[in-house]
Amino acid sequence: MSRSDLLTDSFGRVIRDLRVSLTDRCNFRCLYCSPPRERAAAFSRTRFLFRHEAPAWPPPVWAPRAAMLTFTELERVVRLAVELGIRKVRLTGGEPLLRRGVEDLVARLARIPGLADLAMTTNGLIFPQKGQALRAAGLRRISLSLDSLTPANFKRITGRDGLRAVLASIALARQLGLEPVKLNAVIVRGLNDHEVGPLADFARANGLNLRFIEYMPLDASRAWTRELVVPGREILARLLGRFRLVAIKPASPAETARRWAFADGPGELGIIAPVTEPFCAHCNRLRLTADGKVRTCLFSQQEHDLKPLLRGGATDEELRARLQAIVSTKEAGHHLGEPPCGQPLRPMSCIGG
Repeated sequence: MSRSDLLTDSFGRVIRDLRVSLTDRCNFRCLYCSPPRERAAAFSRTRFLFRHEAPAWPPPVWAPRAAMLTFTELERVVRLAVELGIRKVRLTGGEPLLRRGVEDLVARLARIPGLADLAMTTNGLIFPQKGQALRAAGLRRISLSLDSLTPANFKRITGRDGLRAVLASIALARQLGLEPVKLNAVIVRGLNDHEVGPLADFARANGLNLRFIEYMPLDASRAWTRELVVPGREILARLLGRFRLVAIKPASPAETARRWAFADGPGELGIIAPVTEPFCAHCNRLRLTADGKVRTCLFSQQEHDLKPLLRGGATDEELRARLQAIVSTKEAGHHLGEPPCGQPLRPMSCIGG
C-alpha cells in the first residue's frame, strides 16, 4: 500500500489509530467531564465541590438515538478506515457499554480484515455483566477509569457509588485475558492528587498498567482552569520519590504516554501530559463521534460530518476520498499550552475519550 492510499496528513503523519464513540450517554457524572447542559459551573470556579459531596445535577439532555450512527454505518466507516491504513480501533463513549447490543458491534468489527487491535475504554460500572460476551465477540484489550481508591472520593468524583464494581471489572478483565489491563486516572489538584501514590501502589501490587492523565479543558461546564492541572513532571517527581522506576523505550513515536516499569515488580506507570508536554508532532489518531462527525484532534474547533454521505447513497470510493480529504486538514498541534486556551465546542462525553 503506497502513501497515497493511506490516511496521510499535510505534515506527513500517517493515521493508524481510530477512536470510535458509540454514545454520548454515560452512567457516571464525573466532575472533570459531565454531560452537556448541566449546571456544573461551580466545579473549579468555587472549589467547594472538592470538600463536599458531589451535587445532585439535574438529568442530562442526550442527543436523540436517531442521530447516532447505526452499527452498519459504524462498521462501514471502520472497514473503509482499515482499508486506508488504520490498524487500531478503540471503542469509547460516553460510556460505550450503554449502547444496546455492543457485543454484536464488537463481533462485526473484529471480523474486519487488517484490523490488528480492537480495544475499549469504559468506566467499568456494568462491565461485570458484559465482559464475558465482549471477550467472546473479539475484544482484545480494555482500559478502565479509576480516579480514586476510596469510596467517598470515588463517589465525589463520579457521582456514583461504583468503586466496588470497577474493582470487580479489573479482576474480571484479567481473568478473561484482556491484556494488558490499563487503568486511567485523571488527576485534578485538590480533588485526587493526594491519591497518586496509592494508585501507583495498587498498580504495582496487581501488575497493572496505570496511566496518569493531566486534567484537560473538556468539561461541559467550561470551568476548566489551568491552576487545577497537576503537571506531568510533578506527578513523575512524586512517583520517583516513592518508587524505583525504569524508563520504558517507546514502541512508537506516536505513543501518548511516557512509561516506566517498577524496578522491583510487575506493573507499569505512564503519564499522559497533553497540557504541559504536548505530543502532537507524532499524533496518528482520528476520532469518529457517535453522531457521525470526524475529528482530526481531540481539541479541534471543527468537525466533519460523514452522516450525509453515509445516509445519502455515497459509494465506498466517495467515502474513502472524503476521509482522506478530512485527514489532510489535520492540525499541526492543539496549542493547549499557549494562552488563551480554547475548548472544543463539545465536551468529552460527546467527543469520545
